[in-house]
Amino acid sequence: MPEFVPGLDLSRAFYDEVVATLVGDVPHSAALLGAGSDVLGLDTERSTDHGWGPRLQVFVADHDVERVRLAIDDGLPDEFRGWPTRYGWDDVAVSHHVEVVTLERWLRDELGFDPRLGVTLVDWLATPQQLILEVTRGAVHRDEAGDLAAVREALAWYPEEVWMWLLACQGRRLDQEEPFVGRAADVGDELGSRMLAGRLARDLVRLCLLLERQYAPYSKWLGTAFAQLAGSTGIHEHLLSAVSATAYRDREESLVRAARAAAALHNARGVTRQVDDVVGLFHSRPYRVLGSSRFVDACLEHVCDPRLRALPLVGGVDQLADSTDFLSSPATRLARRALYDALLG
Repeated sequence: MPEFVPGLDLSRAFYDEVVATLVGDVPHSAALLGAGSDVLGLDTERSTDHGWGPRLQVFVADHDVERVRLAIDDGLPDEFRGWPTRYGWDDVAVSHHVEVVTLERWLRDELGFDPRLGVTLVDWLATPQQLILEVTRGAVHRDEAGDLAAVREALAWYPEEVWMWLLACQGRRLDQEEPFVGRAADVGDELGSRMLAGRLARDLVRLCLLLERQYAPYSKWLGTAFAQLAGSTGIHEHLLSAVSATAYRDREESLVRAARAAAALHNARGVTRQVDDVVGLFHSRPYRVLGSSRFVDACLEHVCDPRLRALPLVGGVDQLADSTDFLSSPATRLARRALYDALLG
């Protein structure tokens, strides 16, 4: 087997040394975008056993698609740097993976809309963050008309009020379940207490990513993305302690420390007015919680859009649901959009 190189580097070399010559003087853009750990820069040697190899997208005008496809079909070598250029996996038949398509068609297949024409409120709420990452990460090899740059700029981050609303929704998730870890332990449900600690840990991770203006990848890479945040070290250690604790009081203490650290991050970033991060008891019950509702309220002070103000605090689609099939399948895209159309009236 050839020596492993990151897929982004392999794709760049594949384009420079092979594909660009085959495309010739046809106006085009080229990139490695879409699904795959290589697009996120997280592939390792393990990744090469499944759906990995020399690949990229070539974006051309509609009238050039067929002739560029033929040129690539006919001209690709069998191997590039020791890796086969034609390969398959699971239900994917063996073929080369240089996708030739118009940028408009690719965006509509990937996202369901073309960001160059504007991004609506429903677009923002109904599009999973993982899918946005698949467009804004990866590598651009050529962009002579600047269209890819325009797409990535349009999706760089949420509009301010949408961001504030999503932060409020993430805080609401935490506020609703903070005391449940203790209540489950109270009735001897150790498994339930630990499961709830894991849910809160995941929600704190996603909160920190939002605070740092970073889209969250899907579950396989969520912890890795969190660990790469500059300010995550202390919170990371507290969350590790919380999910590994065998005694409720240790679990509670670690969760409280993690929540306070996240609150400190909120205040340090100046996201809203400074919010008190004092930990207290949940009403008259002996469960120590941050009480995230005051952070929810502080975020909502920055939301003036009446459409967002009228929505229940269910969040974006990947705050609302975590089924991979629901979030990633093109077959469910219309359902995701219809949900928010209905919520928005």
